[in-house]
Amino acid sequence: MNDICNNIKTGRETESNNTTQQPMASVQSTLPNCIFCKIATGNDPATDIVFQNERICIFKDIRPASDFHYLAIPNHHLENVNSLTAADKPLLKELKRELVNYMQSSRGIDPSEASFGFHIPPFTSVKHLHMHAIAPVSKMGFISRMIFRPNTMWFKTDDTIMQSIPSDGTTNQ
Repeated sequence: MNDICNNIKTGRETESNNTTQQPMASVQSTLPNCIFCKIATGNDPATDIVFQNERICIFKDIRPASDFHYLAIPNHHLENVNSLTAADKPLLKELKRELVNYMQSSRGIDPSEASFGFHIPPFTSVKHLHMHAIAPVSKMGFISRMIFRPNTMWFKTDDTIMQSIPSDGTTNQ
């Protein structure tokens, strides 16, 4: 864990066993006042990280919208979906893949019963990119169904975000 935290702080990646390394796009360090940066570096003892590698970490949302509500974040600071470029697509795929892996292996949840996505600025509560995984959707309350309604002006699915990222290297603004 210390190696991961040191690498996060310096923006370097190391080889990990049995893991294919993905290039990090816009490598940035962490921000001292960002709660998700603190979580990613292990500096928030109140948060139980359920998965972490050199690039991402996963933890439970503090205000769950259903029985399973976890967030996947990059360990380096990326502000939001508008910061994404084509080089970030492997990171987004990894966020989803690891959320699905955790959902299936640790909780026995079928990903087809889940919603995956991102809040769109200015409707973000934390200014650090984070993908929501919420399941089962059928157990979400009325307000949660509105807050996490797919492909609205305030919440977009991961597929919609992937399709909206420009392929010419410019940012998605």
